Amino acid sequence: MAPDIAMKPEDVLRAIAAVRGDAIVVPTMTTAPAWRSIAPNDLSVTCVGFMGGASSLGLGLALARPDRRVLVLDGDGSLLMQLGSLATVAGAAPRNLIHFLFKNGVYHTSGAQGIPGGLSVDFVMMAKGAGYRMASAIDDLGELKHRLPELLRGEGPAFVELRTGLAEQTPMTVRERTPFHQQLHDARVKLLRPRAAASASADA
Repeated sequence: MAPDIAMKPEDVLRAIAAVRGDAIVVPTMTTAPAWRSIAPNDLSVTCVGFMGGASSLGLGLALARPDRRVLVLDGDGSLLMQLGSLATVAGAAPRNLIHFLFKNGVYHTSGAQGIPGGLSVDFVMMAKGAGYRMASAIDDLGELKHRLPELLRGEGPAFVELRTGLAEQTPMTVRERTPFHQQLHDARVKLLRPRAAASASADA
């Protein structure tokens, strides 16, 4: 289990929410319940039900909307299920994607079993080796808050490993109330609305 000195996931999410602007957010697994509470009406699509798919979903959104920043809120257990996605993201090289990894060393959603390698797995090295434009680790909330504005302005794909403890809630204790297909529909409507308004204004 993650030690007490690790950052609280909820505090990390609040810090990200405070500066995210109009970014599209892709929370997954143990980041999802808290994010829905912290930012209930934001532009986000929760990746729950296909473990390890958050970065791939985020990549698709980033390529489809290069005018929007896309923030992936991933988990270490999830990413281990789809490590090949690091190379896929790096190969596509979306400049607007930031891949946050919440590292706690366990599969929290299924019962906090240890992941292979535990906390010794070096995801930053993997991301750098795959070809991410930037990859670093942060284990202090003050440092994260200081660096977030620069990270959100920087050129992606960027990878940020966040040393965190266990979340207060998981998808097993708080069920997602909006079906995935409805989330996609709602996100599409929100993204198209500004374009429709701009088109109507131009035709007036």
